[in-house]
Amino acid sequence: MRGFRWPPHPDGGPRTWGPSPSGPRTGRPTLPQPPTEMIETGSGVRLEQLITGVGSPVTVFAHGLAGDITGTRPLGSAVAGRRVFFHFRGHGRSGAPPGPWTFGDLAGDLRAVADRAGATRAVGVSMGAGALCRLLAETPGRFERIVLYLPAPLDGVRPPAAVTRLHNLLAALESGEAAAMAEAVEAEMPPSVRNTPAGWAYLRQRVEQLLEHGIAPTLDTLWQEPALPSPESLRAVTAEVLVIGCVGDEVHPVSVAERLAGAFPQAELHVYDRPAVLWTNRRELRDRISTFLNAANP
Repeated sequence: MRGFRWPPHPDGGPRTWGPSPSGPRTGRPTLPQPPTEMIETGSGVRLEQLITGVGSPVTVFAHGLAGDITGTRPLGSAVAGRRVFFHFRGHGRSGAPPGPWTFGDLAGDLRAVADRAGATRAVGVSMGAGALCRLLAETPGRFERIVLYLPAPLDGVRPPAAVTRLHNLLAALESGEAAAMAEAVEAEMPPSVRNTPAGWAYLRQRVEQLLEHGIAPTLDTLWQEPALPSPESLRAVTAEVLVIGCVGDEVHPVSVAERLAGAFPQAELHVYDRPAVLWTNRRELRDRISTFLNAANP
């Protein structure tokens, strides 16, 4: 098996040792990210956010563990109105107060961003879905429409693959080596895209972001207690809910999505038949989310 060098060659593609067929290369460097702003919250934690679009409704997007604004933006590309993306504590330029942290803390971050923007709709990804559920348990009528994409377990017990992935990423960050970070990030990508121009562009962007900002090791304390005291706390939620899972995802078992959909009074469940939906079925996923969020309330 050929190895790869880091950093990748300036033409944007992988550099393997020895002669071999090579796909076309774009020659384009990583595009700069749009400017963000820092906001103050009642908890004293400053959070980084990005607002795109105009008008109403307003939708807030909550990313997953070790995720970022860039990773959630594709989910909102066809959503009407203003779209508010932000970094939870310990991610990007957001603050990282002393821990341990709980999902209650994350729910507070999400609430602060949503309240400031006047958001009536919300999308939560993995850990962000857990934070959104915690907020809803505390305030069942806070949002009108909700999307939970690949929700993380709410009982405080993570799948072994999720534990290993975070520990490997934190170890790579502690090493300070870009190659180690690239290896940890590459393990999260489906094999079919790892040696493609799109895969290498994503890998470059993620490693550059991690080198610049990293993630807080305190995030590993989140699962010391369940995100919710009980799924029964979601029975009072008044929002229309779309829960999205997929078969074969070791980090986000489809059983979690199924149980969560059953906990809401008004929930629709959609399950994809293979993992890595953002890579393999991005357009359909984007259309499904935007169709649901853009619908008028009954």
